[in-house]
Amino acid sequence: MVKQMYLDKAEVLIEALPYIQRFNRKIVVIKYGGSAMLDEELKANVIKDAVLLKLVGFKPIIVHGGGKEISRWVNKVGMEPRFVNGLRVTDRDTMEIAEMVLAKVNKELVTLVESLGVKAVGISGKDGGLLKCVKKLSGGEDIGYVGEIKEVDPKILYDLLERDFLPIVFPVGFDENFDSYNINADDAACAIAEAVHAEKLAFLSDIEGVYKDQNDPETLISELHVHEAEKLIADGYVGGGMIPKLKNCIDAIEQGVNRVHILDGRIPHSLLLEIFTNKGIGTAILREDGEKYYHEHE
Repeated sequence: MVKQMYLDKAEVLIEALPYIQRFNRKIVVIKYGGSAMLDEELKANVIKDAVLLKLVGFKPIIVHGGGKEISRWVNKVGMEPRFVNGLRVTDRDTMEIAEMVLAKVNKELVTLVESLGVKAVGISGKDGGLLKCVKKLSGGEDIGYVGEIKEVDPKILYDLLERDFLPIVFPVGFDENFDSYNINADDAACAIAEAVHAEKLAFLSDIEGVYKDQNDPETLISELHVHEAEKLIADGYVGGGMIPKLKNCIDAIEQGVNRVHILDGRIPHSLLLEIFTNKGIGTAILREDGEKYYHEHE
């Protein structure tokens, strides 16, 4: 008799089939950040997930930040990181460090993907004029070289996808004077997903998803329509750092992205579990006319 373990494995593969069919040749933007960038094992798992998506016919684009790594290097050179309203104050010296650190992280990710047999190209928002921005103010305060995206030219991404590369983007852009700006990675991922009309946008971070009650892990919400997400914010169920993330998700949906996923990158292979299984592991936000996949299983 075949062992149950093997039957379970076969069941998982069969469960993934309709999702592979549904998203074949579709663009998926993965925003990669949080603890999963600092833990080598988690980092390897995320990259394996992205490579698997590529090999089963998806078209993944990875967008990554590196805030903690930038802070580490700012400290290393004896500078003190400063924040205003949660945003890093980025003077010219800090911007120089940020760009170097992000480029270093970027090439490490490219190397990981290449080591798994998939061709990757690492670019910044400057390459091909991908991300054009203006200075972002924080509550009216000038916080230096922090950019707000004004325009996305996705041609370079389409060219790379067409030639079967996996693009890995770090969020540094420039303004009309060609000054460099550091851009919030969540904002960059959203803007890129909107520009390429991505089928999915997945946020990998240090949160498990959206809860109806923050203090009760049993209240994790698998799927939300946009109006339900807006109501959670309006009714005060969502607070802190989740508000801008959820607003980014809503904006992405309204600009044409089909589904946005909020996932805990600390859980190994959370990306695969969310995309390929009937009952995902995080929270998916979908358009008003979007079909809920999971309701029959709840």
